[in-house]
Amino acid sequence: MSNQLHSENAVQDVIWADTQPAQPAAAVEFTISELAREFGVTLRTLRFYEDKGLISPRRQGPARLYSPQDRDRVALILKGKKLGFMLGEIRNMIAAEEGRADSHALKLSREKCQEQIELLKRQQAQTEEALAELRRIHASLGAARPEADVAH
Repeated sequence: MSNQLHSENAVQDVIWADTQPAQPAAAVEFTISELAREFGVTLRTLRFYEDKGLISPRRQGPARLYSPQDRDRVALILKGKKLGFMLGEIRNMIAAEEGRADSHALKLSREKCQEQIELLKRQQAQTEEALAELRRIHASLGAARPEADVAH
């Protein structure tokens, strides 16, 4: 019976996906101000992402209304930027996530991920070296400090 139930759910899922209206009346939408506030970006940033075709808000008069998918894309864009990717690379990654990318785009994304991993490892090693040096200097200044305090 569980197999029958599972099969019925799968059919219902397909029917549900095919029969849902493009914009349900109760769909959650976000204004540009809401998204900007949520993600800590400017309105100009969101309009820039729209101009680049990364997000596609619905227009209601002059207002932009963003879907949950647009919101998810903004999150992906900002995560990609935080990890050091360029917008073109982020666009390829989004396309790959949505199953629209060709094998070259997927390979490019994987290669770029590996490059970023190596870059971050190098930066981490440099940061650790700098921290060690600063700790050494700090310790030597701390050891010298009591003598300086006696002199003043």
